[in-house]
Amino acid sequence: MVQQEPDTAAGEGPRIRMARPGDAEALLAIYAPYVRDTAITFEWDVPTVEEFRQRIAHTLERYPYLVAESAGGRALGYAYAGPLKERKAYDWACELSIYVAQDAHGRGVGGALYATLERLLADMGVTNLNACIGYPAAPDDPYLTRASVEFHTHLGFEWVGRFHGCGYKFGRWYDMVWMEKVVGGHPANARPLRPVSQVAALLG
Repeated sequence: MVQQEPDTAAGEGPRIRMARPGDAEALLAIYAPYVRDTAITFEWDVPTVEEFRQRIAHTLERYPYLVAESAGGRALGYAYAGPLKERKAYDWACELSIYVAQDAHGRGVGGALYATLERLLADMGVTNLNACIGYPAAPDDPYLTRASVEFHTHLGFEWVGRFHGCGYKFGRWYDMVWMEKVVGGHPANARPLRPVSQVAALLG
């Protein structure tokens, strides 16, 4: 059973803000157990704090990177966008990633992060949100559940593709599925994306 934090009132949602490179240590503490103990990420080795700091800074050059905090300022989770592909024609499509602290599940953190991320990306002009999700062959896999697919389905994402046995971790082969949500129109003359610095102000 997850205990409510003493500095977070019951029913109070998390505060969402833009991440900073200085958040690296706190966010890495959330991410590291996913690397060590699960196949939710296909990364094998926990990155260093400096590597993680550079990842945050690199993402913020072009996309939102969000942190969910408790009323007391503790990081409860984070979510960010990245390019679906690096070539110019993919500019209007993003790949999303999200990680929630192990003791913060079931408190609306993931939904709050994704709702804010979707709003900011749509305001930038992004049209397609994509999620790359590890998928176990059996529902009782000890390292990976189907919860992420269920989470994305609940938020309006649709299953659009599946790669079979493309990920290997913990001596097991894992499928990977793609899910997608269209959040904008596809005009004949697409405008360049707004800079992330302009939409960051929407967070208040």
